Amino acid sequence: MRAYAFLLAALAALAARLREGDPEQGDVPGWVMITVMTAALVLAILVPFREAIVEAVSNALDSVTSAP
Repeated sequence: MRAYAFLLAALAALAARLREGDPEQGDVPGWVMITVMTAALVLAILVPFREAIVEAVSNALDSVTSAP
């Protein structure tokens, strides 16, 4: 009898969860917006400072690869 009550309670909990939906489900449009905003920020920084960034990276690579 206890097994039947446990099984009935487990099935009721499962049915309630299926009716409510998954609370852990992510918000896809929110993640899309975050990704697009991040790409926009990268472009906003890269466009005006492109020459300085390229020069800094080139100097860094040259200092690492050149032997003293």
